[in-house]
Amino acid sequence: MAEDHHEHHHHDDQSPAAIRVKALESLLIEKGIVSTDAIDAVVETYENDIGPMNGARVVAHAWVDPDYRARLLTDGTGAIAELGFWGSQGAEIVVLENTRTVQNMVVCTLCSCYPWPVLGLPPTWYKSAAYRSRAVLEPRQVLREMGLDLEESVEVRVWDSTAETRYMVLPERPAGTEKMNEDELVALVSRDSMVGVARVREPAAVR
Repeated sequence: MAEDHHEHHHHDDQSPAAIRVKALESLLIEKGIVSTDAIDAVVETYENDIGPMNGARVVAHAWVDPDYRARLLTDGTGAIAELGFWGSQGAEIVVLENTRTVQNMVVCTLCSCYPWPVLGLPPTWYKSAAYRSRAVLEPRQVLREMGLDLEESVEVRVWDSTAETRYMVLPERPAGTEKMNEDELVALVSRDSMVGVARVREPAAVR
C-alpha cells in the first residue's frame, strides 16, 4: 500500500474562506433570498457534473494522445494546465495510472484535500470520517462496498492527499472504445473513477 505521510497544514472545511462562505450562506437563507434546496442543487451540480467534466476531458485526451499521457504522468500539474485547468486548490496535482494489475485510490486522512480544478467539489462520502479512516485500513472492503470488487491479484495502492499535493487517478481505458472519439470518451469518465473507487465501464454496446 502506498501512502503519503506529509503533514497537513490546514483543514479545508475550517479555512477563513470556508467560514465566510458558510456565514454568507446562513445569512442568505435567513433573509429568504435563497433556499437550502437551491444551494444543495448547485453544490450537487458542481460535485457531479461541472467540476468532474474537467477531469474527464484530461482523461479522454490522455487516452487518445500518447505524448500527452506521458506528460500527464510525469508532470500532472503542467499537463492539466495545458488544457486550461488550474487553481489555488490544485497547486500540485500528481496523476496516478490504473492498470489491469494496479488500482490506485485517493483519500485525505486528516481533512478533505481534493484536486478541485479537475474534479470540482469533493463529494460528501470523501469528506466522511468513515472513508478517511477505512480507505487506509481496509481499502478492498471499502471498494467492495462502493461497488468495485477486485480480484486478489490486483494490487491496491492508497494515496493520502495533502495541502501541498493532490492526487487524481487516470483510469484504465475500457475495452470497446478504440473507435470512439475524444468527446465520446469524455462521457464515459466518472468522478469516482478519477478518485479510484470505480472503473470506467465499457460502452453499453460492448456490454
